[in-house]
Amino acid sequence: MVRETRLHVDGLIYPVFVVPGADVHEEIPSMPGVFHQSIDRLVEDAREVADLGIPAMLLFGLPHAKDWEGSEAWASDGIVQEALRAIKHAAPSLVLIADTCLCEYTSHGHCGIPGPDGQPGFIDNDRSLELIARAAVAQVEAGADVVAPSDMLDGRVRAIRAALDARGLVDTVILSYAAKYASAFYGPFREAADSAPQFGDRRGYQMDPPNGREAVREVSYDLAEGADMVMVKPALPYLDVVHAVKTAYPDVPLAAYNVSGEYAMLKAAAANGWLDERRAVLEALTSIARAGADMTITYYAKDVVRWLSSESHVASDAVASPR
Repeated sequence: MVRETRLHVDGLIYPVFVVPGADVHEEIPSMPGVFHQSIDRLVEDAREVADLGIPAMLLFGLPHAKDWEGSEAWASDGIVQEALRAIKHAAPSLVLIADTCLCEYTSHGHCGIPGPDGQPGFIDNDRSLELIARAAVAQVEAGADVVAPSDMLDGRVRAIRAALDARGLVDTVILSYAAKYASAFYGPFREAADSAPQFGDRRGYQMDPPNGREAVREVSYDLAEGADMVMVKPALPYLDVVHAVKTAYPDVPLAAYNVSGEYAMLKAAAANGWLDERRAVLEALTSIARAGADMTITYYAKDVVRWLSSESHVASDAVASPR
């Protein structure tokens, strides 16, 4: 009765990986319980997610082919665009969030286009913004309710907002990866999305892990450019940042991404019998909500709903039982 923080299905976002082909449902080795899925199997998954009451899905795509500019990111028949159309038809109640970046689609694996000087990690910021904005427009026209730019390039929220407004897509929500750190906890995701940089790294445009105050500044820039919601990524190693952002902007919807490395650690510990998976996951996700996150992106979303439902039934039975 006096519990201060409660997990609820309304605050969960379920991330998925869509791949070309048919009847593909292949488990990702470093992320047990998470799958590469073709559109036909993802549609089935989306219906299950909707039936569980989870309000939103976040889509990542592995393209048919990669190229230097990542052209499938904005192609009308790109993998995510095709998936958005199919899911929107099959599960119209879901809020569909499209990850808006180039790294999954480029042959070099960077979030933008490398500059001409050849320095590892050097990105041609302005040229990249044009392509990222094109991707956002394509995603919304295919059915995305929310676009989530994750590239951390300067000015991308403004560029996306201008491109959407120019096409009359003025009601589209932008969920900005506003404070995305150059983290070691992305390893399993880079396997899942086949998005590891082929040279250099992303420290030139993602945030330095020791910096906390900088995150609040980054959030302020994105809000000024037109972001509707913001995100901190990763979640558990950055709960202080989640709290600082929520304290600075209490009225702005805040998401935190419980990333692949956080998921994989708990899965591995549970598989070895070192942790009670259910208790550990619920405690971890509760800490994210307690820090200030309104929404949590987590690969555990479906499990959490079932666990919370089970707890609710047990509590109801306890109340109803005579003593």
